[in-house]
Amino acid sequence: MLSIIQAAGWPIWPLIVCSILTLAIVAERFYSLKRSVVAPANLTDEAISVCARGLPSASVIEKLRQNSALGEVLASPLRTLTMNPYIHEDGLRANIQNTGRLVASRMEKHLQALATIASAAPLLGLLGTVIGMIEIFASQGGIDSGVITGNPGQLAHGISIALYNTAFGLIVAIPALIFWRYFRARVDAYILEMEVASERFIQHLRSLQA
Repeated sequence: MLSIIQAAGWPIWPLIVCSILTLAIVAERFYSLKRSVVAPANLTDEAISVCARGLPSASVIEKLRQNSALGEVLASPLRTLTMNPYIHEDGLRANIQNTGRLVASRMEKHLQALATIASAAPLLGLLGTVIGMIEIFASQGGIDSGVITGNPGQLAHGISIALYNTAFGLIVAIPALIFWRYFRARVDAYILEMEVASERFIQHLRSLQA
């Protein structure tokens, strides 16, 4: 690997940085977007059962908020009702929507960086290719008695820079694009699930106010 890096020249270093960032983002997103962290199974049913006979205590609401991202969304109207039991349904919906936007923003964290790497890595590889081609042409000294003269070692080095950087740029970009699309779809699915759960929870709270 070290010999490849040396053969590719300095243009490969930005790609190495991009590859490290990609691995870090993918590992962090896999942990942060686990179902147990975002939307545990049956959490909505449990929250409804807790509120079956009225609003729960502040400690129970805080425990729900800290449970997960969905728990934070469901806890927001409960906290609002605790402070203002006569708040209108529109106020509850606005409150839960604002909390949902904050939660969605956290779930989308670093995804834009991953998309940027997927777009920039091929361009960085192309930059290395262009630099390698420049070295190839620079290695050709001219024509002497009908024979093209030049430095074969410099020619080989230029070809190495061109090919290694192109390949490495694609090696970084393709997984970054795949993981970006995967995480994007996962976040969208979670957001839809939270919207459905929130609407169901709001309907339950309306019955408590009735």
